[in-house]
Amino acid sequence: MSLSRSPSPNKGGGWSSPGLAPRFDNPSGRSSPRKTYQLNGGFGTKDVTWATAKARSDEVNGYPSFSTKNNGFFSRHARQISKSLPSFVKGAEKEKLGRGRWLPNSGSRTGRILGFLGRTIWRFRLRLLVVLSFILAIVIFYVTPMHRAYRRASVLGGGSKFVIILAANQGGGVMEWKGPREWAIERDSVKNKKKYAKKWGYNLEIVDMSTKKRYAHEWRESWEKVDTIRNSMRKYPKAQWFWWLDLNTFVMEPSYSLQKQVFNDLSSNTYRDINDYNPLKIAHPFNNTQLDPGSLSANGDGKASSIDLIIPQDCAGFNLGSFFIRRSTWTDRLLDVWWDPVGYEQKHMEWEHKEQDALEHLYINQPWIRTHTAFIPQRKINSFPKGACGENGEDTRIHYREADRDFVVNMAGCEWGRDCWGEMYNFRELSNKLNRTPWEKFKDGISDRVKAMRAKPAEKTDEKS
Repeated sequence: MSLSRSPSPNKGGGWSSPGLAPRFDNPSGRSSPRKTYQLNGGFGTKDVTWATAKARSDEVNGYPSFSTKNNGFFSRHARQISKSLPSFVKGAEKEKLGRGRWLPNSGSRTGRILGFLGRTIWRFRLRLLVVLSFILAIVIFYVTPMHRAYRRASVLGGGSKFVIILAANQGGGVMEWKGPREWAIERDSVKNKKKYAKKWGYNLEIVDMSTKKRYAHEWRESWEKVDTIRNSMRKYPKAQWFWWLDLNTFVMEPSYSLQKQVFNDLSSNTYRDINDYNPLKIAHPFNNTQLDPGSLSANGDGKASSIDLIIPQDCAGFNLGSFFIRRSTWTDRLLDVWWDPVGYEQKHMEWEHKEQDALEHLYINQPWIRTHTAFIPQRKINSFPKGACGENGEDTRIHYREADRDFVVNMAGCEWGRDCWGEMYNFRELSNKLNRTPWEKFKDGISDRVKAMRAKPAEKTDEKS
């Protein structure tokens, strides 16, 4: 193999190529041509570019270059074939700018828009990364059980401070046997409370009333609320508030938390003066001058921290289908007096509503009961359907309003001439409809339109016939 350049004969080094030495005079012994950017149109005509010098060096006889002259048969045909192939970028300048890459729709409006978006995203990539990370964290928080753990933690959501007590006569009681409709009501009610308690991290205590047969000897089966509350307080020693719910209740708005609905602003959501709504016409406050100032005041001491019992009132007085009671020394005393068998033996024949009438009696006659009792508007936690406290359901204080999205509905007294299962089913379906997700609303909207389109031809056919 011949070399295109010979070793330098100069003592100081350097090299020279035959045919080029006479045109470059370099006293340093280095005869390699220097690269210059001046062509024939420049300032000097004697300057030679490196490419020109290299080409002339290749043409010297006896010193062939490694590169070919593309004069062979296959080289000429390969060049012709390559020229006939389609090229993505035309022109030498475009080749240099595009570097041989294919750019989709580079000259169209879509290409310019995509290019602008790409440059913008790259420019704000750090901010975009922060936003995407934040969105991903929110999705992970709500998809995983993390949000339930947050809502349940006492120092965060505070869900563990609340206990829902549901009286479910699951195994049949002493008073009566259960039929299929009663079992269906119980199934829907229990499922509704479980879903709500799980969503907000509350404790749920489902009481099987079949275990309360120990009251059968005194016919006291409907008085077990007091004993059940006391047992729940023992079972959940760290809980503060206990919410009693009858079986015929239904949580219509599971998106409402107890904190937001009631306890975050207890003073505004409750009232201490029963004269604001007093269907029993109870004289309030006491006028005995020997009592302390709190007992003589219509609003007690006016502090939310002193409220230990929260009850709604319907058209007939106190209603214990849905009420709150707080753990305290006062509550222990109340439960003792409320469950006193002596009072029961003396008054149970007069108290038609049993433990409810007993509490009304205590409120009327005992000043210390009033100082820690507050009332809550009924529709906050215990709305009635039509047929309860009036056939038309027009009382804005009592009856459920779909437009206002009431929290809980209580089918009180449905077993006396009304259809309990029918009411439970209707309110369950209404709750599902009101609490649909945007995607469910979209699907239902399409389904309704399709049904309407199918109904029109059927109506036209009936008219023709």
